Amino acid sequence: MTRFKTGVVFLALGLVSGLMLAELVPWGQADPTWGGLVGQVAPSTKGRDPFSYRDVVKKVLPAVVYIEASSRSGAGRGRFGTYRAASGAIIDPSGIVVTNNHVVAGVDQVEVHLKDGRKFVSRMIATDEESDLAIIRIQSPTPLPYIELGDSDAVDIGDRVLAVGAPFGLAGSVTHGIISAKGRTLNLSPYENYLQTDAAINPGNSGGPLVNMDGQIIGINTAIKSQSGGFQGIGLAIPSNRVRAVVSQSAKEGKVRRGYLGIQMQDVDEQLAEKLNLGENRGVVVTQVRPSTPASKAGLRENDVITAVNGRGILNGKELQRFIFESEIGKVLELTVIRDGKPEKVKVAVEEQPEDYGLVGMERRGRTPGREEPAVEGVMIESVGLEVAQLTSDLAEQLGYRDARGLLITRVERGSLADTAGLRPGMVILRAEQQRVDTPEALKKIIERTSLQKGVLLAVRTPSGGTRLIILKSEV
Repeated sequence: MTRFKTGVVFLALGLVSGLMLAELVPWGQADPTWGGLVGQVAPSTKGRDPFSYRDVVKKVLPAVVYIEASSRSGAGRGRFGTYRAASGAIIDPSGIVVTNNHVVAGVDQVEVHLKDGRKFVSRMIATDEESDLAIIRIQSPTPLPYIELGDSDAVDIGDRVLAVGAPFGLAGSVTHGIISAKGRTLNLSPYENYLQTDAAINPGNSGGPLVNMDGQIIGINTAIKSQSGGFQGIGLAIPSNRVRAVVSQSAKEGKVRRGYLGIQMQDVDEQLAEKLNLGENRGVVVTQVRPSTPASKAGLRENDVITAVNGRGILNGKELQRFIFESEIGKVLELTVIRDGKPEKVKVAVEEQPEDYGLVGMERRGRTPGREEPAVEGVMIESVGLEVAQLTSDLAEQLGYRDARGLLITRVERGSLADTAGLRPGMVILRAEQQRVDTPEALKKIIERTSLQKGVLLAVRTPSGGTRLIILKSEV
């Protein structure tokens, strides 16, 4: 079903309670949209177009499928049934079909239509909601046409691509464009890493392949950014390397097992790199290491800056998350870290992320509705416009912090250095210039002896449970 969220359209056509959204043309019907089924056309006597995509299209089109997904309730098209129509791609001759999770979520069976007129009904559906991918198995007595999964990491901005699918039910439609960007996110999942394309993609294209000029799948089309609900030049596809990881894990384990390190991290920007004396190095800084996790077992420390994994540079946290996710459970990775200004190697074994990870690990408990905040008298540090109070165990318990030591921010003057840096009441300052601060006087001394022009580095715990590095810095 087509869904709208912050201008994002997920691209399955739908029928709910008997309301059709589009007239659908299944594969193999004798319809004028399929050339050659109505009449014969004399061959062209002109030279062949050197820029034609016909060879790529002929290669991939037989393996692009049209999918009808339905629930048993109401027999799919019944009054109370759910019906969706979308696209997919066969990626293995044994009958492995890839599409989107939002195409098959909540349905009982799917009909998979091939270009040659064959139809397969399947209830063997595996899904992974986090990556919005689904795997359908169909059974054929003979090998099926298929499309190879390419290397999405090798794709670059400006490369030509084709999108193939069934927009508005028009099966076998092909559009062309380029890769417009890489690493796009919609902030709906921590595992997002979309390829962006200007190839025309519309409702019904969900699950269809984005292919390169070698006829390999480099993405699975999943959504568009649109204010109208239709194509406006921004299509998003799940990279093929993510697809490969999900398919491989599903085949081996029967489910997707995600690896994790057990850290909180923060992207290193130019200001933070300067403060940490990183030179040209970039990556992610470790702001918290959770106990009994792969990171803590490997000896990772707070303020370590991870710059590479197995010799491959890391630019940001999203890239590191993707690398960990796509690694096999149990695999040992070599992290390159900058620790106290010097490069070091840390080996860490990837473990499966617990299902409750991120819930039990939250350092901040929810507050009881209607409960008043405790009255706290703080000490004002005038030079930065910040008032803080010692965080006693009783105060930490009242505020819902677990095992937190440091200084509670009780007030921030509007327009002050603290305000500009992003400090807010309710945050807890854990460290200043890499030193623990348990009293307002200790923080004040560090600020007084540190040049505000160079900046004072603070480690701060937020009310949501995260840990961030913030720099108090004067512009003059």
